[in-house]
Amino acid sequence: MSPVAMEDVVGVQPKPRAAVLAMPEYHPPLASRAMLRLDFNENTLAPSPRVFAKLQQLTAEGLTVYPEREPMEIQVAAHYGLKPDEVLLTNGVDEAIHLLACAFLDADDEVLLCTPSFFMYDVSCSMMTRNLIRVQADDSFLFPRERFLAAVTPRTKLIMVATPNNPTGQSVSREDIRALCAAAPHAVVFADEAYFHFHGESSMDDVPAIPNLIVGRTFSKAYGLANLRCGMLAGNSGLMQYVRKVSSPYNVNGIALAVLPEALADQAYLDWYVAQVHTGRERVYAALAELGVRYWPSTANFVLMDIGRKHAALVAAMRERGVLLRDRSSDPGCDGYVRITIGPEEHVSRGLAALRGSLTEVGWTPAESVPAQGRGDGEREYE
Repeated sequence: MSPVAMEDVVGVQPKPRAAVLAMPEYHPPLASRAMLRLDFNENTLAPSPRVFAKLQQLTAEGLTVYPEREPMEIQVAAHYGLKPDEVLLTNGVDEAIHLLACAFLDADDEVLLCTPSFFMYDVSCSMMTRNLIRVQADDSFLFPRERFLAAVTPRTKLIMVATPNNPTGQSVSREDIRALCAAAPHAVVFADEAYFHFHGESSMDDVPAIPNLIVGRTFSKAYGLANLRCGMLAGNSGLMQYVRKVSSPYNVNGIALAVLPEALADQAYLDWYVAQVHTGRERVYAALAELGVRYWPSTANFVLMDIGRKHAALVAAMRERGVLLRDRSSDPGCDGYVRITIGPEEHVSRGLAALRGSLTEVGWTPAESVPAQGRGDGEREYE
């Protein structure tokens, strides 16, 4: 074979799969976040002090060792009353979603989603199939149970439901999750409970009894471990063997595995932080009602509010005051809507003071809160 001249290959580049070309991209605005972080629904304070104490005990040699996920999975399973083969630790819930798509979706399968919701469902599932069936919630953002159940078909293979839902804060009842599992026994039903701690109702106890249910949790939110990237999936062992099969054996880093037992053990700290969020949520409701800002009651650690056409101006004004909010206008049905994260008392006070000043600065009035007109023109983001 004759050698190929370099001039013959200049400008030639391999192409990815067609599905990768077509899939959406996420663009989280992570730059310049050294201020009050009321934008990503993180724990805005700190993890348990026990976590930081454990970090200080880690050795240099320990960083040279490949992480062992299985011993921690045994502990996590015991914590939730499950068997070890019913639990898989993941690199955050983002990877969990990706693994579910890889394990269960063929090109002709359908994925059933309720929108607006977490954008990473679209990203991961679009890599595997173009058949994403989206059921749009109305302006109440309540889970459209009957329309959602009616959208199940023989081709439905994966159903993804966030409860509480991001960005709306609405939850899906345990009864509704059970109804979905019964209506689609041929499909995997994924109940994403990333914000479970701020709500309290869970489908975790149904995992051993319902063969097509998988529950997701994260240690990024209430536990405050977002930087360490650790989440989990819990499901029937028959299903979980396939998810485990497509998972990397070293997907969760050793630092996260080392501190996770301390985070799980400090129930007092977790209870304190959740109580702070519950109190702060009520304070935000009261302030928004006083200001005349339309909002949606939330079961999570954030509140979605209707700012209308001055949504971008408000977010910019808040940033100038050192407070980050999240503009959700590009989500379907969320045009003009902005989300604020709820943290401890001091952070809520600072956030509300900045919000009052910013609304005045941009000349906002309650008359500018208008019913959603559908999807905005911006790029979809996540978190």
